[in-house]
Amino acid sequence: MEYLPSKVALPQKFRAECQSNGAVGNHLPDLRSSLSPSSSVKVPPTPSRNGEVKLVSKRGMDLEGKPFAKIIQGNGGYVLEDVPHLTDYIDDLPKYPNPLQDNPAYSVVKQYFVNIDDTVAQKIVVHKTSPRGTHFRRAGPRQKVYFESDEVRACIVTCGGLCPGLNTVIREIVCGLSHMYGVTRILGIEGGYKGFYARNTIPLTAKYVNDIHKRGGTVLGTSRGGQDTTKIVDSIQDRRINQVYIIGGDGTQKGASVIFEEIVRRGLKVSVVGIPKTIDNDIAVIDRSFGFDTAVEEAQRAINAAHVEAESGENGIGVVKLMGRNSGFIAMYATLASRDVDCCLIPESPFYLEGPGGLFEFIERCLKEHGHMVIVVAEGAGQELIAETMRSANSKDPSGNKLLLDVGLWLSQKIKDHFAKKPKMVINLKYIDPTYMIRAVPSNASDNVYCTLLAQSAVHGAMAGYTGFTVGPVNGRHAYIPFYRTTETQRKVVITDRMWARLLSSTNQPSFLSHEHVEDEDEDDGMHDNSSQLADGASSGGGGAAENGNI
Repeated sequence: MEYLPSKVALPQKFRAECQSNGAVGNHLPDLRSSLSPSSSVKVPPTPSRNGEVKLVSKRGMDLEGKPFAKIIQGNGGYVLEDVPHLTDYIDDLPKYPNPLQDNPAYSVVKQYFVNIDDTVAQKIVVHKTSPRGTHFRRAGPRQKVYFESDEVRACIVTCGGLCPGLNTVIREIVCGLSHMYGVTRILGIEGGYKGFYARNTIPLTAKYVNDIHKRGGTVLGTSRGGQDTTKIVDSIQDRRINQVYIIGGDGTQKGASVIFEEIVRRGLKVSVVGIPKTIDNDIAVIDRSFGFDTAVEEAQRAINAAHVEAESGENGIGVVKLMGRNSGFIAMYATLASRDVDCCLIPESPFYLEGPGGLFEFIERCLKEHGHMVIVVAEGAGQELIAETMRSANSKDPSGNKLLLDVGLWLSQKIKDHFAKKPKMVINLKYIDPTYMIRAVPSNASDNVYCTLLAQSAVHGAMAGYTGFTVGPVNGRHAYIPFYRTTETQRKVVITDRMWARLLSSTNQPSFLSHEHVEDEDEDDGMHDNSSQLADGASSGGGGAAENGNI
């Protein structure tokens, strides 16, 4: 049995297991009781230098700092990163037949229950000698559930910034619980995490949420920060809530993980489910986040407007700033979809302004060749270039995100200043920032379908007794993913990947390498190395290419 370090006190079942297995202190056992013993590999705890137990799994992954990790290894390099289950810390929970077996809508489905052994592979592009790799528990309805319909008291909360599709997810969680499982007691928590202890709740019914997907924003309201874990769990316990659906980005999911740990510490029968929300599409592991397709589609309006403005004036330049604090997916996909963009700047690809191979040189060339150009810049691009005097001393918002300066305004002014020194080349620059217009629109048809799948998968998982997980598609199949996997890193554009190469070939922009790469002939070998990396990145086991949606 593996053990994991934890800062929280443990329920009686955990303490008993630790004592029977010779663990010391407050260390959590690896939660595997919901899996067949034959599939697990037991690794003895390894003492660290300071005498504490430190767990390292068979595949060499340090599990310290990943509470409640369930790592199961099988033949051929098979690894399952499973999610916690209520039975992992509560004894003798009764099981009930799934009400879906009597649901007329599912009567025509040949196999509407997911096999307990179904898993989803994280990587699907492999070589014949590759190990089977990491897998996740497949999402979907189970034959047995751990909640009776009239027992369920569910709540839904939305946190963080706005995103297209929030109301659709709320609607589909409510309708899924009501129509599929016959649940009648569902609460909406107003105003984000603070709403658990500082605001009123809204009773949610299928009738109440019927048309909310046609509206942008969230009917529950939202806020950043404000998490007091003890007060939140106190509220959950006082209201006798036993299913918590938390919709938000990586900061929100980290908060959900802490709430889950406190619930386990108290030994409560409460399923905590995260639905990942980030318009930037930067949640790790999952294929994409809801609202992303809508954002790319809405960004076309701003790009089209910028193109019209630029094309209509002498030496017209249209600058469009799109969302993307640390990841440039919206800017990249919007650029590829538009075909009117001449230059795309994202956080993952550094650029410089002056000198040979710089942005200014490229702008001048475009204006001479075409008479106009359109630049798309992600909000997190070029932050290192902005003068230190303009920075806000590493200030952060209540969610812990670094406050960024407006790179669009800064870049627009820099371009104007540059061409002001060239009186023979007068420019007409228009700057468009559609950020809040994009965030506030309702989700499009594609995102509506996706939100439905996310919400229903979340409901199925909670009813089946799973907890402490995020739901999302992995290589096209919805899966249950441990909280720590979606919060430990952020998904980023891989600039040595084929998708970024497609963008460069579409815009014909330079890669904006450093001055040394452009001016020093001795760096030719380095350029060849970059080409090799591009090829390697596109074919190395499907990692980078698959993550960026490549084929």
